[in-house]
Amino acid sequence: MPWYVHATLSRSMANGPGTRFVIWTQGCSLGCAGCFNTGTHEVGGRARSVQEMVREVFATEGIEGVTVTGGEPLEQPEPLRKFCTAVRAHSDLGIILLTGFTRTEIEGHHARLAAVESVDIAVTGRYNARLHLGRGLRGSSNKEYWPITSRYSAADFETVPETEIVIAPDGTVSITGMHGWLGEER
Repeated sequence: MPWYVHATLSRSMANGPGTRFVIWTQGCSLGCAGCFNTGTHEVGGRARSVQEMVREVFATEGIEGVTVTGGEPLEQPEPLRKFCTAVRAHSDLGIILLTGFTRTEIEGHHARLAAVESVDIAVTGRYNARLHLGRGLRGSSNKEYWPITSRYSAADFETVPETEIVIAPDGTVSITGMHGWLGEER
């Protein structure tokens, strides 16, 4: 089963506490006004296998965990669940999920709920630009933290930088975070 991925970033400080491996999934039908990852909305993207993504994460040294965002990760719930289950079974990495679905929408959908139950914490709800926070990982004040395990609490996210600029050894510049754009330039 393919997992459609828009992009990955092997080291980020703006996508959760600690140094994180970040996966942006491809495809989102929610259409949140003010979304800053609009390039992730169309269905498609690079088809990756869950095993390939797990190997890529495990090959990255010195990370605290993985953040899965999008796009909308829960529009591909089965590969997400398989990925998170494999990461959890073979490591102590923390797993954060950012989703536009609300807790009620997730609890009413078996496959989405099964995927969420495989993470440590989910940040849920549609982004609302009028309620932008300017700090932390929620993005807007209407979004909620849903701890699945005791690994993280809401307080762990309040000091996460809003935006980060990453310059790769090849000169590629990536800007990521809750108020930046997802992209690359040379």
